[in-house]
Amino acid sequence: MCGILGRKEMKALVKIQSEIVREIRRFLFKKGFLEVLPPLFDEVTDPGIRRAKFFEIEFYGKSYKLMSALTVHKQILASHFGKIFSFCPCFRKEDKKARYTKRHLAQFWQVEVEIPYASYEDAMKLVERLVQSVCKHVKEKCRKELKVLKSDLKVPSLPFPRIKHEDAVRIARKLGRKAYWEKELPWEAEKALSLHFKQPFFIFLYPAGSRGFYEKIESRKSLSFDLIYDSGFGEGCSGSERECEYEKILKKIKGTHLEKSKWYLDSIKKLKPSSGFGIGLERLTRYICKLPSIEKATLFPRIPGG
Repeated sequence: MCGILGRKEMKALVKIQSEIVREIRRFLFKKGFLEVLPPLFDEVTDPGIRRAKFFEIEFYGKSYKLMSALTVHKQILASHFGKIFSFCPCFRKEDKKARYTKRHLAQFWQVEVEIPYASYEDAMKLVERLVQSVCKHVKEKCRKELKVLKSDLKVPSLPFPRIKHEDAVRIARKLGRKAYWEKELPWEAEKALSLHFKQPFFIFLYPAGSRGFYEKIESRKSLSFDLIYDSGFGEGCSGSERECEYEKILKKIKGTHLEKSKWYLDSIKKLKPSSGFGIGLERLTRYICKLPSIEKATLFPRIPGG
């Protein structure tokens, strides 16, 4: 490990990642956001982590889950404190095969953001401005480091292209990939789209039931989105407008660990409308540095399967 840490490429990476974090904080503070410190484990966490499972620990005789994402917490926090963000360590027990995707880690950092009284369109606008600002900042402050890593980073122009899920399915099929109207895009279809576009873009309005329980549904569409990086790097951010009606949430969490938590059930009784998103820090680092694999975007990679 020491030899790896001493390489000029690793030093360049650490400098760039530090500037990414610095600019994210500067950008959000300027927009009036409050930074909150996340829990590392709790009795509840985001159950909508697709095929991954939870890491659990015993804490004084009681089972707790390591944070898979801060989604359920930040929706509650935003109802009390207004616009909030957090750098949250996330833990997911991915299938061992996920180590070969070049974009999955079992432990990673996520920039979690929640905005009261905002629509999913508002959240998308904030995402694109934040990503553009980070790319511009790194390009200005880290020219030497980008050169060391042979990154040809370009600052994306606004607005980012926006593609409805149904149109993304059509494009993926034209590119020869399998894609389905009622489901999220398979990775191969997402990758084909990522290679097709020349800058980051959004896929939005997913089918109802294909995403997390906390996403608001209108006209059988989930008011949600993904940010997809170009050049084959794939999904880097997910977000949505949140469901805030108590009875609807109760129906959606039936059968999950959330319905057993008195703290959670009490906390969601008076939620304010909000929208939010999470940006994977290592995925953003990988995109900016043009790294071949996500494990190279962190000092201490924890790869699925060990």
